[in-house]
Amino acid sequence: MLHGILRELDYLLKHKWDLCMVTLAPALMIVLFASMFAQGKPSHLPIAIIDQDQSELSRTIIHHAGLNHSLSINSISSSQDEVEQLLNQNKIWGYITVPEGAEQRLVQAKDAQISIAYNQSYFSVGNTISSAMLMSTLQAIADFGGQQYLENRIPYLDAPTPNVKISPLFNPGLSYEFYLEPYMIPAILHLLLCCCVAFAVGQELKFGTTKTWLDGQNLWLALLSKNMTYVLIFSFWTWLWMFWLIEFRGWFVQGQLWPILLGLFLLYSAYAFISSTVVLATHNLAKSFGFIAVYGGSSLSFAGVTLPLNNAPLFTQFWSNIIPYTPYAKLQTEQWVVGSPISISLLPLAVLAVYCLFYMFTAYLFLKKYVKGVQA
Repeated sequence: MLHGILRELDYLLKHKWDLCMVTLAPALMIVLFASMFAQGKPSHLPIAIIDQDQSELSRTIIHHAGLNHSLSINSISSSQDEVEQLLNQNKIWGYITVPEGAEQRLVQAKDAQISIAYNQSYFSVGNTISSAMLMSTLQAIADFGGQQYLENRIPYLDAPTPNVKISPLFNPGLSYEFYLEPYMIPAILHLLLCCCVAFAVGQELKFGTTKTWLDGQNLWLALLSKNMTYVLIFSFWTWLWMFWLIEFRGWFVQGQLWPILLGLFLLYSAYAFISSTVVLATHNLAKSFGFIAVYGGSSLSFAGVTLPLNNAPLFTQFWSNIIPYTPYAKLQTEQWVVGSPISISLLPLAVLAVYCLFYMFTAYLFLKKYVKGVQA
């Protein structure tokens, strides 16, 4: 097996483009996404305020919106057409409308008719800005009612008011770095891994070098050595990225680290053997890359991480359950983010092991069939 690994490493050193796929490409992906999500959460997103009331209430809303670090007031205008033009030009992401007579209606216990509009076509930015504008508006209304209006009209009364505390669990800062990056890097690297393994096996078939590949080894060891070379390389890059997130960015593991590392190794092994299986079954790299693009490229979308699977169509749930990335995403969430007991994570680990063994066996069967065909 060591001979097979050294042979594969020698191949990579002699073929620079293949070497770039296992060195520069993973490094660039890690640097790109680490830089993209380094700030954690979008801040100072530009908005506008349509102030048609010109009242103390509208000034209080403007003040509170300006204090919110997620928002930056780009324009204050009384013209809705002007503000909507800015929205259509993507110069602002949303606006708060304080219509004429809003303060008067509020103090009369009527609907102030204050409205909030935002661009939801950009989903994450839309959610961030809508929450920030709503919170700023509600805080301003409470401040105006308690500190500026009622204080001047009724005698002092020390009466407690109810408070509702809302606490986001496991990611209190709502950081995109901790929400997306732990899932995106393995999702991208496992796709690169699939391409590298498929190309490595495909080259053996294309140039008829399977004899030297299998020479002196049984089929199991030959298959393992080729796949494990790429699994270990991409595992190294992922470990390096995890070290960066945990030690430098401070996203420490709430549970146990070893199940994540074991699950990651099984995940990469499963996808490596899947790629070998497809290439050995089709003997066609173009078809293999097409399958990898569909099967591996859909991992992040169908794992229930970014898009919900609740009440999803039957096919969506079926597809989610036949990709190895889904149990890995559950395992990583349980151990890295939530800190679940090890017993909870044994099931996704077992599922990953089953995927790995199943595709290793199918790859072996197709390799054995290919060797028999060549010998015949």
